[in-house]
Amino acid sequence: MSLLQRLFGQGRDAPRDEQEAQSEATQLKDATARTRKSFFGQITALFGASQITDDLWDDLEALLVQADVGVETSLYLVNRVKDRVRRNNVKEPAEVRDMLRAEMVRVLTEQQILVNTQSKPHVVLVVGVNGAGKTTLIAKLAHRYHTRGQKVLLAAGDTFRAAATEQLETWASRVGVRVISRGQGADPGAVVYDAVEQATTEECDVLIVDTAGRLHAKINLMQELTKLRNIIRRKIPDAPHEVILVIDATTGQNGVLQAKAFAAAADVTAVAITKMDGTAKGGIAFAIAQDIQRPVRYVGTGEKMTDLAMFDATTFVDSLFAREA
Repeated sequence: MSLLQRLFGQGRDAPRDEQEAQSEATQLKDATARTRKSFFGQITALFGASQITDDLWDDLEALLVQADVGVETSLYLVNRVKDRVRRNNVKEPAEVRDMLRAEMVRVLTEQQILVNTQSKPHVVLVVGVNGAGKTTLIAKLAHRYHTRGQKVLLAAGDTFRAAATEQLETWASRVGVRVISRGQGADPGAVVYDAVEQATTEECDVLIVDTAGRLHAKINLMQELTKLRNIIRRKIPDAPHEVILVIDATTGQNGVLQAKAFAAAADVTAVAITKMDGTAKGGIAFAIAQDIQRPVRYVGTGEKMTDLAMFDATTFVDSLFAREA
């Protein structure tokens, strides 16, 4: 392993053992059941045809768009597969399916950003609009780190939304970690400053910072994220080490627009897609990866504290095309 690999990785999470990886693969398969039975079920059926026709390509493109893959990404995938079919003189639709799967995995794995995983505390800034599931995602991350024996501190930086601080404090109590807060209406910068001071003094392993879920179109509110980042860097120059954008899978292409805006304003390093189990349109993962050039890191697979899976592209694509028992 190189020095770069030792110092940097794709996130703070400790490597999963085989049992945990299998458990999360099952979670992903369960969470994508709706999209597998609807749009991707129809896509799978296309490849049961006896030959490759223009209708197959047209239907494939239409179904990908309907599954929230997005127009541009759908066209990109179809054209990539068409090109491979021509170059390899492929005649069997089943081979086209395998090529599509490979291209989908490639789209999801092209975007990899290395982050410093050795810094202590490791600072994670969590951003996203209200209702996307930020607070729950933070709780699940805290639980994940905590159960791995890491000392975790939370910062209640969303001081604008009513009850946001109380919700985070409730989750922190359930997880068994501390949270730094000043209540609704307080200066978010002051909360974050206190949290960074505490995390450094107490030698915490991880500091997770909640932020206000502002509408992405309000430039002055997005500037608040820049302010928080600068406050963190006064004490920890290379922080935040991760900026995780939370996107609600049920919002479809509106979620992609949110992702583009936040990626531009907040130096996003990775995306967490929540509520995947509540939509039949799991294709949003491809649109996000392709459009904002950031990797998907986590998928919310349910409401329990443990319902959070590390995103694995191959496992995800396989789950979309899996045959029902």
